Amino acid sequence: MKNLLEKLRAEDWVTVWMSIPLLLLAIFIPNLVPNVPSTLVGEVAWYNIALLFVIVLAVLYAGCVLMKRPLRGLFPSLVAVFALSLLAQVVAKIPAVSYYGFESVFFSVIFGLIVRNVWHVPAWMKPAVQGEFFIKIGVVCLGATILFSDVMKSGAFGLAQACIVVALVWFCAFFLARRMGVDERSAMILSSGVSICGVSACITAARVAGGDDRKLSYIVSVVLIIVVPMIYLMPWLAGTILPRLIDDPAVLQEVSGAWIGGTIDTTSGVAASSAMVSDTANGQAMIVKGTQNVLIGVVAFFIALYLAARSESGSVQRPSLGIVWEKFPKFILGFVLASLLFSLLHSNDYFTGEQAGAVRTAKMFSSLFFSLAFVCIGLDTRLKEIVSKENRNVLYAFLSAQCFNIVVTFAVAYLFFGVLKPLWA
Repeated sequence: MKNLLEKLRAEDWVTVWMSIPLLLLAIFIPNLVPNVPSTLVGEVAWYNIALLFVIVLAVLYAGCVLMKRPLRGLFPSLVAVFALSLLAQVVAKIPAVSYYGFESVFFSVIFGLIVRNVWHVPAWMKPAVQGEFFIKIGVVCLGATILFSDVMKSGAFGLAQACIVVALVWFCAFFLARRMGVDERSAMILSSGVSICGVSACITAARVAGGDDRKLSYIVSVVLIIVVPMIYLMPWLAGTILPRLIDDPAVLQEVSGAWIGGTIDTTSGVAASSAMVSDTANGQAMIVKGTQNVLIGVVAFFIALYLAARSESGSVQRPSLGIVWEKFPKFILGFVLASLLFSLLHSNDYFTGEQAGAVRTAKMFSSLFFSLAFVCIGLDTRLKEIVSKENRNVLYAFLSAQCFNIVVTFAVAYLFFGVLKPLWA
């Protein structure tokens, strides 16, 4: 019994326990949980900031108690980490910034890097620098935003496109990254980001694969930077190529949306890019993107299963279920259960009226803890490591994989929405 209790105090389990009250807040009183303000001006904004800080502080203290970590110095350290995270989230909410798909995690890394490399990290600031803890809570909360109803919206053609594109692009990206000298775990992170949905997929894959957080921050930065030209490139490509192949304007817009939704790596980037084409393309693009997002958990599960089935020497084996269970990242179970619970509640029309903001609140918690985690990653990273030769290989691999993604998604979107769906109708 004592051994079981000790296992339940491991970080993977504790992050699940700490996520439960956050998800309960999202389910029962979403309207009473504040959003991160878009400005630092006004009493309401600072009241919301204070309330969010108290929630994070309670989660961190309770988590450290369960994991038997030192509590001394947590409060002043968290004030500093939270302040950097808050600044990053406010900057990301600036309309001109959010339009281009730059999420708060990008600025969180930047601000953390500035402190680490310009002023260094003082001893009093280190106790709350617990990036792994914050990321895993963010992943569990992210699960609550992955609704299976999104799959139903896209129908058979959208689901087929998502599965085929994700599978082909993931394995191609992984192959290219390995051929270019990227280590296996970083290659898994990169492949998940370029094939599914950018930042969220990268973070989830990184926690499953156990990749270096400094490389994760670099990959996420690359994802968010490449999104900017993609927002303008994809509508131009759709407007140049598709009219030569499709005469029906309605079909053309559907194919454009499916192509854009399957290639751009952030949801905000998909929305901005597809809106340049038409409302029809925008709607189709968001449905396709939502369908791909559902596959985060599927890809994470298979990565975890593959790694759990390997021996210490690296060869694949057939271990017992007990060994697989021991190695399997438990917070992924929290991710899956949160997705199942919120999908079930959503399908039974629970998220209406006062509970209408439940998914939004869960998404806010996920973004908040991701932002805190990436501040911690920035505080632990030296710039010299960011510009290393191996990271340059990551950039080249990502660009190559993204080119393949554009081509294969075009072929699949045209086949399903430009040929098969019109024939089916």
